[in-house]
Amino acid sequence: MDTKNELSTPQVSKLAEHIIGSEIIKLAAEVNERIKLGEKVYNLTIGDFNPKIFPIPAELKQYIREAYEDDQTNYPAADGMAELRQAVSQLLVKRGNLNYTQDEIVITGGARPAIYAIFKAIVDPGDAVIFPVPSWNNNHYTYLNNARPILVETSAENNFMPRAVEIAPFLPEASLLALCSPLNPTGTVFSKEDLEGICDLVLAENRKRALSRVKPLYVMYDQIYWPLTHSEIEHYNPVTLRPEMRDYTLFVDGISKSLAATGVRVGWTMGPKFVINKIKSILTHVGAWAPRAEQMATAKYLNELSLYDAYLNHIKSEISSRLLGFYNGFQSLKAVGHKVDAIAPEAAIYLAVQFQLHGKKTVSGEVLETTQDITKYILDEAKVAIVPFYAFGSSADSSWYRLSVGTCRLEDVDEVIANLKAALEKLN
Repeated sequence: MDTKNELSTPQVSKLAEHIIGSEIIKLAAEVNERIKLGEKVYNLTIGDFNPKIFPIPAELKQYIREAYEDDQTNYPAADGMAELRQAVSQLLVKRGNLNYTQDEIVITGGARPAIYAIFKAIVDPGDAVIFPVPSWNNNHYTYLNNARPILVETSAENNFMPRAVEIAPFLPEASLLALCSPLNPTGTVFSKEDLEGICDLVLAENRKRALSRVKPLYVMYDQIYWPLTHSEIEHYNPVTLRPEMRDYTLFVDGISKSLAATGVRVGWTMGPKFVINKIKSILTHVGAWAPRAEQMATAKYLNELSLYDAYLNHIKSEISSRLLGFYNGFQSLKAVGHKVDAIAPEAAIYLAVQFQLHGKKTVSGEVLETTQDITKYILDEAKVAIVPFYAFGSSADSSWYRLSVGTCRLEDVDEVIANLKAALEKLN
């Protein structure tokens, strides 16, 4: 035995040894490296905004400056500044049809710490967590909690939103049901009927659990994109549809997406006060707070809902123009016989697009056998970078992709479609 080499091998925890980094960030890094080397690539991978195209509200930027000038640079309150929790409470009442007091809200450094803390507050090691796929990062948070994942594969026929009948068989064994609407990566939303059906199942399950005094089944409802609905699409949430769900629902929310403020890092969670207090305690030790200056600035901004509404109207129009442009472009490619498709955009900054190219041959005779082959071909030939659904937990042979428009200029849309058309025409 080579004891010397064995001892020199770095040792870490089992959790750290087997953690998997974000596939999306990895792909984006590869694309950015190409761009740095001078290659023109349309990077439609990351769920972020180019601030030169989608800047945060001018007033919010000014309020942040003023907060720093006012020396708002010490620790914020553990559960968030009271001014911001009150402003969020009023925003939820007036725009979200949700009634939560400031004591039922915890401010976090963006949405991720809220998700992490919800998992930690609800899920014990070995517990089952149900989540539909594709969906963003639920597999990783489940892993970080040493929990057992139950993946529910959804279909394009229902816009990749889960149905009650698909979830029902797994509810009795789960501690947490993780849902997201509008959904990352598809930009689609729950219908009223589908969400009501799921809520009714959760309530029935919890009535059974109450008799045996076991831990309830909770729902984590990630609605970070809810202000960004398009056309006549309506956003629904469990508590408004079924008020009894208030005892079992933990929301994930914030300004990261609605105000193009991903780097400002102001998010929040709201839910039953008993659980919210536990989340507050967890985050006290993690220290994943939004900076005090950004909190105070956000509070001031959200108290001026006319500014908020005007900004939303503008950004939604800009996002919608891009999404519809890509959707129409994919439909035009489909109409002339190319094996592509797209789901009509409903919300957020994403479009679900399909490339059914498995088995196609390139001009050099190479066969596109895997989704990775197709992804690389689209990048190499069309100079378009998009994220395959397997990065969101779907099966490796899924032909669907996420296309994100947060870094896209309007004039890029026609260029991307033209590039894709040329690349598709080279296949046989």
